[in-house]
Parts: sequence; C-alpha cells; structure tokens
Amino acid sequence: MTTTVYTVNLDGVGPVQVTVDDLGEGQPFLLLHGGGGPVTVTGFAEQLATTRPARVITPVHPGFGGTPRPEALHTVRDLAALYVALLDQLDLSDVTVAGNSIGGWIAAEMALLGSSRVSGAVIINAVGVEVPEHPVADFFSLTLDQVFQLSYHNPEPFRIDPATLPPAAQAIAAGNRAALAAYAGTSMIDPSLAGRLAAAKVPALVLWGDSDQIVDPEYGRAYAAAIPSARFQLLKDTGHLPQLETPDQVLDAIWDFAGSAR
Repeated sequence: MTTTVYTVNLDGVGPVQVTVDDLGEGQPFLLLHGGGGPVTVTGFAEQLATTRPARVITPVHPGFGGTPRPEALHTVRDLAALYVALLDQLDLSDVTVAGNSIGGWIAAEMALLGSSRVSGAVIINAVGVEVPEHPVADFFSLTLDQVFQLSYHNPEPFRIDPATLPPAAQAIAAGNRAALAAYAGTSMIDPSLAGRLAAAKVPALVLWGDSDQIVDPEYGRAYAAAIPSARFQLLKDTGHLPQLETPDQVLDAIWDFAGSAR
C-alpha cells in the first residue's frame, strides 16, 4: 500500500490536500468512508485488494483522520466534485465508486456529475435523502454506546470506551465529528437529493444491512427507488457498517456489480 497526499484544484474552493491510500492492481474502486472515519473502510479495502484483482483507492475526506479541511470545502457536493477531480488527476477510467454512510451520499452525488470515469456507484447504508416516515437517527444527540447499539446487528465485538482512548485518538474522533457536521449538517439529509437523483444515469447498487437502526431498510429502499438505474439488495444479519460486520457479503456484492456494470 502507498499513501500519497495529492493537491487537487477544485473550482470555487482552490487547492485541497487529499490523503489517499492506494493498494492492489486491477479493476479500480474508489472507496469512500463514513462518519466514523477512514478506519471504517481500511480493513475492507485490504480485503478487496488482496482477494480480487482490484486497485482500491481510499481517500480521507479532508477534516477526518486529523487532516486539514479548507473552510470553503463544506458540503457533500463539494466532496463529490473533489473526488471527480481526483479521478481526473489520476487519469483513471472504469471506476466503481463505493461508499458507506456519508460516503454513500458522496457516491450518489458523484453519480449525478456525469463523469465518464465512473462506471457504477455502490451506495451502502447511506444517509442524505429525506424519507419522512423513516428519518435518519439523531446521531449527534446519541451517546457512543447508543451509536454502537443502533449501528450493528451484534454490537458487542465493536464497542469501545472513548475514555480509554489516548488523547491523540480522542482528538481525531472529535475532529471526525466536527467534519461530519460541517459536510452533512446535524440532520444528515439534503431535502433536494431524492428529486435530483432521478437524473442519475450510471448503474447503481444500493446495499443495506437488515439490522441498521441508523437508517432502516425502508429508508434504503426509498433511496434505491429515487435512482432510476438502481437495484436494491438487503444484506442479512448486519447493520449500518456491513463492510466491518459482514465484509464477505459486501465484497461479493460489489465485485459482482462491478463486473456487470462494465
């Protein structure tokens, strides 16, 4: 694996530093993490790159993982445009974009930008759309223990006590939370997104853990229904972060999808 800090010039924002992990060779994937930060996808990225002929590019959203965030970069649409510009800079094509939670929202926004470099989008337990009957959990009012309870089919293996973390790790976690609020707002929805997704033309797969209580499966079905090209797939015995809890299910689903979307 190589880790590189790229400077990406984004219209309306200026130069943005993006830290990117790059591993494996083969079919390219852009893997986008959620609000828990890059640690929520690093293990899955390694599994994908070592068990399939895949090149996995995993950026850290600026502001997460202790990285800097320019003040002018403050929306999910900004991040989508940033990553399309990154793909241009890397001169990649036939890229499957896969994202979890806010990363799935970014993937959905990327699907709307019409980049010829993106061949498909995988939206995994994403936030972003407004579904009044199935609201996103009020994340910022929850304790960490409540977040674990709502996020996993079986939360016990994943629980941590934040008080036991070293100060540096606590500071990164606080920075992640602040960056999440900056990009997604406290509601983690954009009321315009569902309507705008009708214009998405790239093939899309919407994956959802059946035990997710942050955004429930009916929310996921509404997400898929908003995208004309989308197929919805329910994952068994897993929650909001299936790439952590049941990675084999996610691996098989996105690999099969990437092959069919080419």
